[in-house]
Amino acid sequence: MNENVRREMYDQAKEWVLKSGEIIRDSLNEQRIIKSKEARNDLVTDVDKKIELFFVKEIKRTYPKHLILSEEGYGDKEITGNGTVWAIDPIDGTRNFVNQKKNFAVSVAVIHQGVGEIGFIYDVIEEVLYSARKSEGAYKNNKRLGNLEVKKELEEASLSFNHELLCESDAFDRNAMERIANKVRSVRSKGSAALEIIQVAEGLSDGYIAKKLSPWDVAAAIIVLNEVHGIATRTNGNKINLFEEGTIFVSNKGIHKQIVLNYLKDWQRKLI
Repeated sequence: MNENVRREMYDQAKEWVLKSGEIIRDSLNEQRIIKSKEARNDLVTDVDKKIELFFVKEIKRTYPKHLILSEEGYGDKEITGNGTVWAIDPIDGTRNFVNQKKNFAVSVAVIHQGVGEIGFIYDVIEEVLYSARKSEGAYKNNKRLGNLEVKKELEEASLSFNHELLCESDAFDRNAMERIANKVRSVRSKGSAALEIIQVAEGLSDGYIAKKLSPWDVAAAIIVLNEVHGIATRTNGNKINLFEEGTIFVSNKGIHKQIVLNYLKDWQRKLI
């Protein structure tokens, strides 16, 4: 993508992201319409749909040839790796939005010819905007984030993953996760994939592991992570295609290879 085009799109997307945050904050005390998707714990609210529709209308009006990959169904049905694609999660961490009214984020990525070009993660309640343009650095509001420290000792590392990865499963090796949990300093879970990855990018966490995430969950945060020299792969170490769902492991460079080789390479028993 041309640098001037990227900067113009960045400015326009930033305006929309901040506006979406205003809409969400204004809706916090309203009566919610809450439904479950296929999984009981996978929730969607009327606000998720309202925010996604806001982005879709603005993008299609401004960039009619662009495609949209989004969670709640208002985007395009067929996505290829060609052209420019927006990956949007209107509220990443919907359960937190419903139960806590915090610890959720708006996630917006711009992908051009399969390459992540622009990423925004907006912590709506804290009013903190994480952003990145390819090869131009990552920012927390207007302050540039430094490159990640390379930590090599697992005993000093703090990781994030959901408790369900420690439960019995036909798809995954629970014992591998138990061994990781016993090896590192601490394990936590925030309940928002985008914010979990951003914590790694900011150096507040050393790694994040998840079993099945969609492009809109991770694309924007991965773009930010790349700009601080973090690493994002599938749990077996394979490269991530931003248009496909799957496992994810993000971390600093110091611990990534040893966790993949010693714990995660054969962790996934079958596709889910």
